Amino acid sequence: MSERPVFRLPFKFEESLTERLRLRTMREADLGDILAYQSRADVCEYLLYEPRDRETLAARIAKWSEQSTLASDGDFLELAVEHRSDARVIGDLYFMLERAEHGCAAIGWAFHPGYSGQGYATEAAMEVLRLGFDSIGLHRIVAEVDPLNAASVALCRRLGMRKEAHLVGNIWFKGRWADTDVYALAETEWRDRPGDSR
Repeated sequence: MSERPVFRLPFKFEESLTERLRLRTMREADLGDILAYQSRADVCEYLLYEPRDRETLAARIAKWSEQSTLASDGDFLELAVEHRSDARVIGDLYFMLERAEHGCAAIGWAFHPGYSGQGYATEAAMEVLRLGFDSIGLHRIVAEVDPLNAASVALCRRLGMRKEAHLVGNIWFKGRWADTDVYALAETEWRDRPGDSR
């Protein structure tokens, strides 16, 4: 019989650097950059919120800026994705501890369309997966996406996530019954992914 896994929780997030990006907690000064995409209807089309105005977003950022520790169910990080060359925030990543006892988390994202097609979302999300699996030792990370959201579906696949479920009409979403695709990656799959040198 195997020993029960021990997850490295609580986990205090500081910041994380990739080749081109800095992932960090949000700041009040990020408002303009984040508003530039979270206020757009095309960005919010498949997100759970409507386009945000300055006042609403300012209140959200004030709350998100205080979130830096994952310890128990429902704890989350809302991370700014900053381009290291000019310190501009080009997107954000959501990472929530769903079931701490079982090492399960969920990931989500939103990016400015002006930066699409350059691999930034993949680079940033891959870093969050690395934090989840390598730093915290999580067992499983999932992403729930609208199957009509081709960009997010493609991102899940680039991350090596497998489609695990297709839920039909499971959510009333912006005036319609919407389907949800569940993509998942287990720790063993993360270790066995192509190109992993470990």
